[in-house]
Amino acid sequence: MTQILFVTDLDHTLVGDDFAHEELNEWLLKARETGSKIVYSTGRSLIRYRELAAEAPLFEPDLLIASVGTAIYSRLEGEPDAGWQEKLKTGWNRDRVMAVTAHFSDLVPQADSEQSAFKVSFFLTEEVAIWLLPQLETLLKQQGLDVQLLYSSGRDLDILPRHANKGSALTFVRQTLGFEPNQTIVCGDSGNDIALFAAGSELGIIVGNAQPELLSWHRDHPTPNHYLAKSHCAAGILEGLQYFGFR
Repeated sequence: MTQILFVTDLDHTLVGDDFAHEELNEWLLKARETGSKIVYSTGRSLIRYRELAAEAPLFEPDLLIASVGTAIYSRLEGEPDAGWQEKLKTGWNRDRVMAVTAHFSDLVPQADSEQSAFKVSFFLTEEVAIWLLPQLETLLKQQGLDVQLLYSSGRDLDILPRHANKGSALTFVRQTLGFEPNQTIVCGDSGNDIALFAAGSELGIIVGNAQPELLSWHRDHPTPNHYLAKSHCAAGILEGLQYFGFR
């Protein structure tokens, strides 16, 4: 088996089909035995990742990209990578972000576990998002804040430093581990995974149950490097691995 960097989202991508998940875990074990590295890239915080790991049969990763790319862990009991945290400071001021968002009563804060030094997260309905997001983005820019808004699954809004997302974190991890883009495969299902697929020339598997925002992006950015699976969740990943010749 060729050595690769395998990067996957968790909820509704890796997790969601127990039978296929077991088969994929067997493939991951073989991949690691040949020198491949396994990375999970999730919107979950480290706390919520641990909750999922206690419920689902997750293969233990080599690295965890958590909180939509704002934290990278090489040890699940340790602190986030200090080098990556330093890169996120430019143009970011959490207190000023919070001051701007306070003007919008339709922004419902997510749980404290989902907030961090470089991530401010809310629940927001699709109907309201249509008009609220442009206004919010304008106000943040007027405050001189270099941030990005990630809206996914029709409910989750994350405000992050400009250089903090799953794609930027992927590039940092890939270069740190010494893998080329053509040795890297990414998997996802929702809007916050777009950055994974847009990071560069990495191979990508979009699972069959992908959210509309990712499907729309995929239609607008066609490339032979990306495969849209018919099967859902882990079964879709296995289908994509077969398509790219990795199984």
